[in-house]
Amino acid sequence: MPSDIPATPPPADRPRCDLVLPCKDEGPALVDLLPRIPDVFDVIVVDNGSTDDTVAVAERLGARVVREQSPGYGAAVHAGVVAARHDWLAVMDGDGSFDPDDLLPLLDEVVGGRADLALGRRRPVRSGVWPWHARAGNTVLLWWLRRKTGLPVRDIAPMRVSGRQAMVDLGVEDRRFGYPVELLQRAHAAGWRFSERDVAYHPRAEGTKSKVSGSVKGSLRAARDFAKVIR
Repeated sequence: MPSDIPATPPPADRPRCDLVLPCKDEGPALVDLLPRIPDVFDVIVVDNGSTDDTVAVAERLGARVVREQSPGYGAAVHAGVVAARHDWLAVMDGDGSFDPDDLLPLLDEVVGGRADLALGRRRPVRSGVWPWHARAGNTVLLWWLRRKTGLPVRDIAPMRVSGRQAMVDLGVEDRRFGYPVELLQRAHAAGWRFSERDVAYHPRAEGTKSKVSGSVKGSLRAARDFAKVIR
């Protein structure tokens, strides 16, 4: 390890980090998720047009709420990035499918100087958690990007940590499901160092529905958005 790269800070010395949770109708998930988020994270729930109690739950449990009226995953994430205040930025799906403790090693990778973008690579806890059509699409997309560009990752970054200003400076433009694909391509082109760790991928919280993997139609819609941003 180069001598000018700082050692990983011990847990007590971790800097504060904003955590952006893009949400649409995720009230049932937030009830369980928000109390489990480690104290080092300041949570920003970006409400993307929910019709349930997402906003009420988020506010009651102490999260900062940002409302983004333009539909789309990218629009919600971008609104959270703009609203973030700390030097470090995390993004995670707000559907309860991830253990927020898995963000801590990713934060350590970036703060410790070993990566510019630390990613969680989904590993389903049991069969059926990741529908075949969504998993197949993800596998094909990442295989193609690795072959075309040398992008050294195997998932499309549903859980990630980076520097906030560096993420702003990337200038990701897509505001729909193509956002993470464009992000990865831009980061790779800019010479960012990647780190990828396995993270447990759980079933979504009961009472919520995926906008992508919940149906073949949703997966096809996401694939269309991915195709628009592939360079």
